[in-house]
Amino acid sequence: MADSKHANGEPIVIKKYANRRLYNTRSSSYITLDHLAKMTREDIEFKVVDAKTGVDITHSILTQIIMDEEAGGEQMLPTSFLRQLIAMYGNSMQSLLPGYLEASMDHFRENQSKLRKAIEESIGANPLAQLAQRNMEMFKAAATAFVPGVKPGGKAVATDGEEIAALKAQMAEMQKKLDALGK
Repeated sequence: MADSKHANGEPIVIKKYANRRLYNTRSSSYITLDHLAKMTREDIEFKVVDAKTGVDITHSILTQIIMDEEAGGEQMLPTSFLRQLIAMYGNSMQSLLPGYLEASMDHFRENQSKLRKAIEESIGANPLAQLAQRNMEMFKAAATAFVPGVKPGGKAVATDGEEIAALKAQMAEMQKKLDALGK
């Protein structure tokens, strides 16, 4: 994202004050953890620093966002995974885990993108998708027939007699289509 960093290539600096408030130095405004979660989802890079000491605390803030997300909604991290992760602390393989998890997540996102693209491409060439599209068009036409005072093009009917005649014609057309589908 072009807007993800300052013009000098540095991430946006967020200062965390002793009163637990977060200050976005780029927008000169106070923000919340929800704002940081949104920035993360939008791939906007930021760095959180302690306002008093200048120490980078981004890692602990991101961990806090994950904890809030896990507590507030549908949990994404299974208990067994969390247990295994905790068990890795102090393990001789601990130093290898961050790189492995990062590579796994990158691989997952690549596969997710490829799958989304394959589904989008297959819908366009899929006869069932085309049939579903036609069914939707017929459904819209049927719904229009039952809305008083509106012709299929969305124009108002001039008189009650014309309205009834138009509705009868639409009903007859729909009956023909239904009969054809039933064969």
